[in-house]
Amino acid sequence: MRTGSWLRSGVRSKVVEMPPSAILFDCDGVLADSEPVVNRVVTADLSARGWPLTPDEAGAMFLGLAFPAMVPLVEAQVGPLPADWTQTLKHRTAETMALEVTPVPGAAELLATIRAAGVPIALASNSSRVELTAKLTRLGFTEAFAGRVFSFEDVPRPKPEPDIYLAAAAACGVGPADCVVVEDSAAGVQAGVAAGCTVFGFAQVTEPEVLLAAGAHTVFTELSQLPGLLELRVNS
Repeated sequence: MRTGSWLRSGVRSKVVEMPPSAILFDCDGVLADSEPVVNRVVTADLSARGWPLTPDEAGAMFLGLAFPAMVPLVEAQVGPLPADWTQTLKHRTAETMALEVTPVPGAAELLATIRAAGVPIALASNSSRVELTAKLTRLGFTEAFAGRVFSFEDVPRPKPEPDIYLAAAAACGVGPADCVVVEDSAAGVQAGVAAGCTVFGFAQVTEPEVLLAAGAHTVFTELSQLPGLLELRVNS
């Protein structure tokens, strides 16, 4: 996990006016420190199938991908998977999340600040619905999103396609051009850009240059930096 106050803006089209009309969050690696949990569940499964990846290797290969998008990558290494592989893996992951997942440092404080500023937020994740429910319930973040929570299962195509961020913007009642997306993976950044949003890349795992190359307007390393970047004004 990268620490420090590294921050950089890329050369991109004009950023949305600040503060934005809505903020659209990825979940894993942005609000929930869930990627180590997912990587551990995935590597246990793949090792049993004859592909002994380390958790770090799994993270590098699958970061930001929905389970269905992982299938061809896995089958190229281990052969055909059982028809229920994605269902089994998502429920196993959700059960582990419900017991172990922790927040990314500063996530609770950030959501409280945004709510106090009166800016609508939505969650858009390549996780399954059952995983999202487990994470948000354990972290106590469910109420903050007021039902504006989207899984890849809620849209025709997962990230890096724009569908989930278009749905999230619509749920907030604003156009995507007036939204900021907060993402930590190249696939997620590509999805936000394709939807027409301005994307801020959270570079705690992915290298900043990767996020900028994917289309991020600004890259930062600590959630505590985000209110200032968004020019949030807390309502008195």
